[in-house]
Amino acid sequence: MSLSCRLLCLLFLAVGLNACSLFDSEEESAPPADLVSFKASMKVRKAWSAGIGDSTEYLRLALVPASDGSRVFAAAHDGRVSAFEIDNGKRLWSVKTKLPISAGPAVRGDLLVMGTSNGEVLALSTEDGSERWQVSISSEVLAPPAVATALGLVMVRSVDGKLIALDAEDGQEAWFVQQSMPRLSVRGTGAPVIAGTTVLGSFDNGKVAAYALSDGSTLWEELINPASGRTEVERLADLNATLQVAGEDLYITGYQATVSAMTLETGQVLWARDISSGTPPATDLTTLYVTDASGELHAVARSSGREIWRDASLLNRDLTGPATYRNSVVVGDFEGYLHWFDTISGTLKARVRAGSARITSAPIVVNDTLLVMTDGGKLYAFRESGT
Repeated sequence: MSLSCRLLCLLFLAVGLNACSLFDSEEESAPPADLVSFKASMKVRKAWSAGIGDSTEYLRLALVPASDGSRVFAAAHDGRVSAFEIDNGKRLWSVKTKLPISAGPAVRGDLLVMGTSNGEVLALSTEDGSERWQVSISSEVLAPPAVATALGLVMVRSVDGKLIALDAEDGQEAWFVQQSMPRLSVRGTGAPVIAGTTVLGSFDNGKVAAYALSDGSTLWEELINPASGRTEVERLADLNATLQVAGEDLYITGYQATVSAMTLETGQVLWARDISSGTPPATDLTTLYVTDASGELHAVARSSGREIWRDASLLNRDLTGPATYRNSVVVGDFEGYLHWFDTISGTLKARVRAGSARITSAPIVVNDTLLVMTDGGKLYAFRESGT
């Protein structure tokens, strides 16, 4: 390695360590809220659990289970990938890929796709875990890919600002677009989201963009979080949470920014609220749910952004993004707890624990089952008692 390359690597490392020390000092000055006692109005039971792989504590990876409705798939950073029956947790198959998996998997049809810390994209068969293809891209993948079966494409977001379309048959690159990257950014990226023949992406430079799936041509692009401030930390403007599409609208959260509603067709901003969040929002028919950077859970009207309720009982517990389960909204925290709130009133209804390890990624809901993966390398399935 040349001297200039070594110096450059040291510079990047120093910037990263300085940024981490800044954020850590802020977190240490505000201790996590103690969990308060309450009378549960909802009974939640653990349906099953399974080991997936080694611990990923502190790595902040985008490992999240995926489901096709009858099966659930999960991957670990040590390269193991497994499939289970969603009803009872029976392991259907398990393979060891020897790759440092960092994002995904995503499933569509017979294809299971995930990304790695080394910049590989791996596709497996959902039937037995056999490899379909493996390709290298330009940098680390920290968001689950998305599969567009209609056009036979796999969409991947890499940390260097690229949105890449790969052929679902063999992994060959079909096209890519790239946004400019700021010198300093928060670790993580938003996953690509497919809506019909459009793919949507959110970027570290504060922009949201829509591209044609067929060729990557830009349909619209909107700067919704312009950088401001005197220091690099103050100017962080990352949109590193996956946006949420609901009907003809989309909703996006931003670090040191706003929660915004936009039109899917043109990208016009409909409303915005001053809520800083690095986690994806969740929706139901009328309401948008957001966990902010301090640990407050917000419920706002989808149509206007008007606040419906807010809960501050979980401050500084490093909450995940929310998930909606029947009449509840659920968030996980750094001690492995899952908290279930009433969607109408915001009242805490239930609390269960999925082990002692941190929950980094938001839970997913499949029919009557809520699935969550902990940084300890375990997958848990929960159901409301009586189902």
